[in-house]
Amino acid sequence: MKYLIATLFFILLAVKANAAVHTQLVEYAQGDAVLEGYLAYDDAIKSVRPGVLVVHEWWGINEYARKRTEQLAQLGYVALAADIYGKGNRAKTPQEAMALTGRYLGGSDRNLVRARVNAGLDALKKNPLVDPKRVAAIGYCFGGTAVLELARSGADLAGVVSFHGGLSTPNPADAKNIRSKVLVLTGADDPYAKPEQVMAFEDEMRAAGVDWYLISYANAVHAFTNPESGTDTSKGVAYNEKADRRSWEAMKSFFGEIFK
Repeated sequence: MKYLIATLFFILLAVKANAAVHTQLVEYAQGDAVLEGYLAYDDAIKSVRPGVLVVHEWWGINEYARKRTEQLAQLGYVALAADIYGKGNRAKTPQEAMALTGRYLGGSDRNLVRARVNAGLDALKKNPLVDPKRVAAIGYCFGGTAVLELARSGADLAGVVSFHGGLSTPNPADAKNIRSKVLVLTGADDPYAKPEQVMAFEDEMRAAGVDWYLISYANAVHAFTNPESGTDTSKGVAYNEKADRRSWEAMKSFFGEIFK
């Protein structure tokens, strides 16, 4: 028996050693704009599988967005970090990030951000490793708002997950277009998602008859999933290890439901 156990142990080690997350840059377009996403998947899996679109924070695709994309690949999904800003457009300072964010979320028209996220979704669905009937989107901060706008656009996908994203929209009536399940993961003390905004979002979802739920994490402010946010909650932006871990588990449970 002990020899059998040892043999199985080494077989498992060999399987793990052969499994590798493949990553690559992927060019696609939205209108005349050239976009450059970041694709990740486990190349040891040969069958088609669910796909997950990842939408970045206000910086654009950076190391954090790539890390989350690779983590999803390790869970067995094909993950694509969507490029909302365009190839080569990445913020280096908060001022640049604010200017870029304002272009897509400012004003009363969210058509551009919706078009850019939908372009990423189309690129993901066209990947031959992806089951186009089992696709979800997640986003962080700016990206959390963007995936909610993706849902409001009427996109055909199984679910969206917003991590500490903004919840308000200039077009709440568009929630009637939502075809997917919606999960919102927010900090209870997030100054960018105040109680009145949370209530307005809940009313929006109820009025449209959306299948949704929201989890609010105690002692968590904005950007609670990113260790680069620091730990000073008085700034309104800080990492919270417990909320980070719990929200990731909530996402996995949500995926288990929509992809079963």
